Amino acid sequence: MTASAEVPIRILGIETSCDETAIGIVENGKRILGNAVASSLELHGPYGGVIPEIAARMHVEAAWPVLAEALAQAKLTPEQVDGIAVTQGPGLPGALLIGLSFAKGLALALNRPLIPVDHLAAHLYAGEMAEPSLVPPYIG
Repeated sequence: MTASAEVPIRILGIETSCDETAIGIVENGKRILGNAVASSLELHGPYGGVIPEIAARMHVEAAWPVLAEALAQAKLTPEQVDGIAVTQGPGLPGALLIGLSFAKGLALALNRPLIPVDHLAAHLYAGEMAEPSLVPPYIG
């Protein structure tokens, strides 16, 4: 009997809960293949904090270029992605709406499952990417 090779599962994750548009591609939940981020922080500086309308507008402008960069880093085409994950909340409503709409469009166009992700839970589980020996439960 021979051991079967692990079939790679590649999930594209979209994060737009605040002022950064981020897209990452992870293989088998452990290996980061691509990670691209566009920040609008500079535009918020004069106001002393994040302005939701500016953040949402910048997500619209950044989504496609950030996707292209993440796919290029991963050396993948959109069709080679197995699922689309997206932050569904909590976060700025307008910013979340842009990310959700973008993710839904990709999932529909590629005929891939859409995976909603809780922003706060993702922060807790992200530690496993940096330190695989961590075991739940987590405190955050």
